[in-house]
Amino acid sequence: MKQFLLSLAILFTLNLTAQEAYKFTTITDLETTPVISQGITGTCWSFSSTSFLESEIMRLTGKKIDLSEMYQVRNTYPLKAENFIMRQGKAQFSEGGLAHDVMNSVEKYGLVPEAVFDGLNTGETTHNHAEMVAVLEAMLKTYVDNPGRKLSKKWRTAIEGVLDAYIGKNVTNFTFEEKQYTPQTFLAMTKIQPADYVNLSSFTHVPFYSKFILNIPDNWSNGSFYNVPLDEMMATIDNALENGFTVELDCDVSEKTFSSKDGVAVIPEISENNIKALQGIYPEKKITQEYRQEEFENYNTTDDHLMHITGMLRDQHGTKYYKVKNSWGTDETRVANGGYVYFSEGYMRLKAISVTVHKDALPKNTASKLNL
Repeated sequence: MKQFLLSLAILFTLNLTAQEAYKFTTITDLETTPVISQGITGTCWSFSSTSFLESEIMRLTGKKIDLSEMYQVRNTYPLKAENFIMRQGKAQFSEGGLAHDVMNSVEKYGLVPEAVFDGLNTGETTHNHAEMVAVLEAMLKTYVDNPGRKLSKKWRTAIEGVLDAYIGKNVTNFTFEEKQYTPQTFLAMTKIQPADYVNLSSFTHVPFYSKFILNIPDNWSNGSFYNVPLDEMMATIDNALENGFTVELDCDVSEKTFSSKDGVAVIPEISENNIKALQGIYPEKKITQEYRQEEFENYNTTDDHLMHITGMLRDQHGTKYYKVKNSWGTDETRVANGGYVYFSEGYMRLKAISVTVHKDALPKNTASKLNL
């Protein structure tokens, strides 16, 4: 009888422990700009990457600058359109993109402040690209499906006209803090060098330490990634944060165990705990390289969203979490933690498609293996 009661007591204690509310202690919390909303757009790739660049500017210069997200969107859409047209409609055209699309745009078109180019028309306070994207898609399909198969020479001008109407005409020069700039001279002032940033991923279908094109739908521009073992990708995130570098993240947020409203993202060991684990601590699944690959190849892990890693935390049991800045605003009825989501280490290992970091943030052994 005593043994039975003892067993019950142990089970009761374990159950209480499993349902403890999260209590987080900050380990690292790097400086970044305020959380904002991407509105009704699929441009998380620009919002997150721009936030990443804003933190990089703080690190490099000490300046806190609110950069324009829509300037990069405005200059990327013509490239997406050309890719779709030149491939005769056999290519991805959507609102999605990846971090390297912003870096490519920055290198070619420079940077501008939000105050100079906000991408909003008079009277608008939030972004809504639903109508614009529908118009662009209809136009592109019309050009591609032309029965005469002769492409109109006006298509570029027409696309530019739509973007001018919905987002705004491109900027060529402007004043910032009483100085005159072009987008390129402004970029030089920020000390950002696009070539200094590297994209890392971790999959077993290509050799480790090689460079490859990651075949995911939003990689419309065929950007290249360095492939490293999962432990090294995670070590890179940790090394970056520990040394003052934030990290850009492409990840899967379609899981029931990701919740912006609850402010956590976890991978419970037992699926029956998926919903309960959003409010309290439950044991998590051990994520191996093999399991990560399996979930990617069976479409359980997909690239849905880009976010910005700015810090690390631990819960009361010592489990590591990553502080991840979202772009869904700060409305407390919809998001927790001021718009941040705390990713458990297990969730990051499984659901991080790729990361982008400054090359100086790489651990020395990884940088050496990649010849960087």
